[in-house]
Amino acid sequence: MLLSDHVARARRSTIAGQGLRFAVAGGFVMLVYLATTSLLAEVIGLPFEVALPIGFAVAICTHFTLQRVFVWRHDHGYALALRAQVIRYLVIAGAQYGITAAITATLPSALGVDTEVVYLVTAVLLTATTFLLMRSRVFHHNEQPSIV
Repeated sequence: MLLSDHVARARRSTIAGQGLRFAVAGGFVMLVYLATTSLLAEVIGLPFEVALPIGFAVAICTHFTLQRVFVWRHDHGYALALRAQVIRYLVIAGAQYGITAAITATLPSALGVDTEVVYLVTAVLLTATTFLLMRSRVFHHNEQPSIV
């Protein structure tokens, strides 16, 4: 069975469909984020602390777009206007960035491990929390169908 078949089938069940679409979009964004950050740090030679926000910014733009048009789309619209979604999304993203930056700045030397390892583990651990917050606080559906 193709991935597109799984996505189409999962659309029929709300939480399963959202979870699968979140995973597909997240996997794609993770590749964008890791590739951008790692390429800048490891190939181009930028300090990791410089490469991280650039990779994060590229990933944020990609992620918001996929969340809104692919993962959380609703037939009856969203409860929040686009501006409110952007604000809430950016608060969550900022918190993620702050956590990631603080952890990658402190734990590698404290634990004696490579920054990239700490970075990858941190990215994985933040995923479940992000799913719940996006589902319940940012891209939740409008309870009232709109009359068009």
